[in-house]
Amino acid sequence: MEEVKNIDKNAVTIRTIAKMANVSHTTVSRALNGSPLVKPATRDKIAEIARTIGYVPNINAKSLVTNRSYMIGVFFTNLDTGTSASFLTEVIEQAQKILPKSYSLSINSVDNAMDVQNISMNNFDGIILISQSSSDNPFIEYIHKTGLPLVVLNRVIERDDINNYAVGDELGGKIATEYAIRMGHRKFALIKGISTFESSKQRTKGFMKAIRAQQIQIDQSLIKQGDYKPKSGNVLMRQILSSGHVPTCVICENDDMAVGAINACVELGYRVPRDISIIGFDDMGYAKYLTPPLTTIRKPTFTIIKMGVSRLVEIMENGQQDNIEQQIIDPEIIVRSSVLNLNK
Repeated sequence: MEEVKNIDKNAVTIRTIAKMANVSHTTVSRALNGSPLVKPATRDKIAEIARTIGYVPNINAKSLVTNRSYMIGVFFTNLDTGTSASFLTEVIEQAQKILPKSYSLSINSVDNAMDVQNISMNNFDGIILISQSSSDNPFIEYIHKTGLPLVVLNRVIERDDINNYAVGDELGGKIATEYAIRMGHRKFALIKGISTFESSKQRTKGFMKAIRAQQIQIDQSLIKQGDYKPKSGNVLMRQILSSGHVPTCVICENDDMAVGAINACVELGYRVPRDISIIGFDDMGYAKYLTPPLTTIRKPTFTIIKMGVSRLVEIMENGQQDNIEQQIIDPEIIVRSSVLNLNK
């Protein structure tokens, strides 16, 4: 690029890059922000020109000019109970990978946001809600009325005016149980998640559908109420193993509780899967490194985060859209070594 030699780097602007790339300054702005609306080849070309001429964006000036904060609020139903550290970490990591580099994330809970308006929504350009309970509905309505760009992830919401990407939790509970049944299991225990969380309700519903379809009887004392954390999995598994009615397979409604359950088996001298089989849910990053590697339901967290973040960026850059997207993404079973085949 011979013309670069004559450019005063202190005077370089987005319009300079636009002229050199033969595109509009809007396209340059989107490309430098990592917008999915710009073709990868065009993004790469603009990024190369920016590097060559030494362009450095002034974020503070940019915020003043556009009256935007470049801050995205990520809200969970509750950070104190129910949101495991592993799930929280995965959501944040995935969102940061997808979000344009000019944006930052602010993590908080709906409980805190709705408590005497602790948080000013004016600080955000958009909101991502990782919804786990219908208790979030007033918050959803509040954000919707402010006009802030909003996407609701994780839970199916019963309204058609908000972009919503959710997981088929009922199907997940069903296919986990059906897999165990195919492996010859008929004596089950279930360690559930938080009772108010929709994910737990749906996973339990799927479990019960699969059990009833095969006319399998389950001892109600072996259905335990957990809280999605490893300690509850450990404590409840100890209760199951001490009940006098030890099942052949225990289904845990998330991987963190499955970790606690496996640990309880080891502590009490039970071998997994030879003595007792265990299935988790979520397929967290560590699941394949457990001993034994955990058979689990892969929750499509990355997919719903990618869809939600991309949609939010599109709304923030182009304004609210009439076409609302609402999708339920199916999970899949990941077969590893924690379930014994009793048919052999």
